[in-house]
Amino acid sequence: MKGLYWQQNSEEERDFIFLEKDSFPVVNDNYVKVQVKACALSWIDQKLLSEIKKEKKVLPVGREIAGVVLEIGNKVSSFKPQDEVVGILPLDSEESGLCEEILVHEHYLVHKPEKISWFESAGTIRDGVRAYTALHYLSYVSAGKSVLVMDGASPFGTIAIQLAQHRGAKVISTVYNLEDKQYLQRLVPSVVRIIVDSNGKYDLTDSCLEETGGLGVDIIIDAGVRLHNKDNEATSQQLLPHKHDIIMLLSVGGHWVTTEKNLQLDPPDCRYLFLKGASVSFLNDEIWNLSNMQQGKYLCILEDVMEKLSSGVFRPHLDKPVPVYEAKVSMELVQKNQARKKQVVQL
Repeated sequence: MKGLYWQQNSEEERDFIFLEKDSFPVVNDNYVKVQVKACALSWIDQKLLSEIKKEKKVLPVGREIAGVVLEIGNKVSSFKPQDEVVGILPLDSEESGLCEEILVHEHYLVHKPEKISWFESAGTIRDGVRAYTALHYLSYVSAGKSVLVMDGASPFGTIAIQLAQHRGAKVISTVYNLEDKQYLQRLVPSVVRIIVDSNGKYDLTDSCLEETGGLGVDIIIDAGVRLHNKDNEATSQQLLPHKHDIIMLLSVGGHWVTTEKNLQLDPPDCRYLFLKGASVSFLNDEIWNLSNMQQGKYLCILEDVMEKLSSGVFRPHLDKPVPVYEAKVSMELVQKNQARKKQVVQL
């Protein structure tokens, strides 16, 4: 049975290839055999895998899956055959989610609501977990708070905006072009303000302070930041806000949730944060899989994401279903950060 893998050919070269996987071991203990119906593609953090000693010459591709339970182990208590499930495979999974059938531990799966498709459930689950992590466990969103979501038309940004609005927050968002702005206006017309940044010349600070009456933003979720000002930066870097601008935008007691892994704060930046009583948190949605101490809470998040997708709170930003034979090309775009919509392979 074939699956998609990321194979290292040399120190700096990797290719996505289809490999034939070995036959299944016996389904026992807490494992279930799942027939995969859809699998979403996400960027592979090779550095993180290396740091936690999980990097290998061949890495499986595709961790967000939706499918049907075929068999269950003798200790499985949550599922039965023919149950429809959705979940995220662990970081140390040996199996590609793009195989027709895979073995998964029951604690990484939840029931899929009947009225949502395989395609939607697989394409929403990961960004839903990220949004919950950012807004509930790192910043505590609530009614009346102001939230700035950078790059709001991205798959993660759209889910974060919808979750914040569902909790009663006032949302401001940035986008990179008019097409993204029009998409957001159709998806969430109640967004307080959408700031278009197509040339890097807009003033994010003035726009947000004007919208908040000069008080600053309670919660900021970035999509990356510039650590330094350089004339020779790539265009994608020039569109990102500077770290100092983000700090200036924070309200008293505000929360900055950053996706910047290598964030460095200078003493003046720290002084500003201290004077405002503000905090910085790092958004690593893999933390739920890196530690099993809060497994129950993690499963509750997965279930709530699916419930909100089923009730219409979430409307994900998905591309057209990708056939299996095009999965390799789509994954290459995802790994190069060139896919603006969520890529989901339909099996």
